[in-house]
Amino acid sequence: MDTLTQRSKRVRMGDDMSRKLYLILSGFIFLLVAIFHLFRLMYPWPIVVGPRTIPFALSYVGFPASAAYFAWAVWLLCRGEKPR
Repeated sequence: MDTLTQRSKRVRMGDDMSRKLYLILSGFIFLLVAIFHLFRLMYPWPIVVGPRTIPFALSYVGFPASAAYFAWAVWLLCRGEKPR
């Protein structure tokens, strides 16, 4: 017989797995964005959207921000705690 406690344990375990998957995927995406910003700063790649050119100052802000989000995701994964 499936008790309420057993069902709640399964739900919590699935919830933990989805949080872990979320941290892995978001961390990977932020890592890719950080690498893109770093390469854009190392090799001045112009980004043109329509008639406008995206300024390089965006990469000076975007690189540390996305690298920090990546580090935060890794830190949360290593700690094994749930994000708030």
